[in-house]
Amino acid sequence: MLTSPSFHTPGDAARHELLQSVVDVARAIFGAAASSVCLLDEEADELVFQAVSGEGEAFLVGRRFPAGRGIAGWVATSGEPMVVDDLSRNTSFDRSLAESTEYVPDALMAAPLISESRVLGVLEVLDPSPQARSGVRELDLLAMFARQAAAALRVLAPHAAATGGRGLEGERREDALQLLGSLERLLRGTG
Repeated sequence: MLTSPSFHTPGDAARHELLQSVVDVARAIFGAAASSVCLLDEEADELVFQAVSGEGEAFLVGRRFPAGRGIAGWVATSGEPMVVDDLSRNTSFDRSLAESTEYVPDALMAAPLISESRVLGVLEVLDPSPQARSGVRELDLLAMFARQAAAALRVLAPHAAATGGRGLEGERREDALQLLGSLERLLRGTG
């Protein structure tokens, strides 16, 4: 049985719901075995798993790793998306880090979560279907999805600070989730 992580404030719960929606949708759109969002903790210089769909979802949320390690670290540092069809040949891939998560993918796609010229974190899609990683168009779609997720996170963050950490309520919360729903429909071609 999967358990949800405990949250300190309703704002944390809203952020988790938003990020879980992002990884669930990304995993479905790209036909992947797993998807995750890691946010950058600038003070600790670490990436922190905030939401996971598929492989590892039962235990990875909250796990940290150095921000400069692996492909996620490269994407966070460079601010550029990346697709790798064969991780066994990629020098940026940190196999020991992947093994510590108990899932070692063969291929992945990753895009930075960027808002207002700042990298907030990384969206990764692990072992996407071969068709989903076949070209620049798919990587552009992942990057667009990551930008929309970052924009939705930005909608949450200032409001949570202004409301004493209560997070989005009612209409504003629905707006943030609707933003992701619209993008999902667009990416699936049903918009």
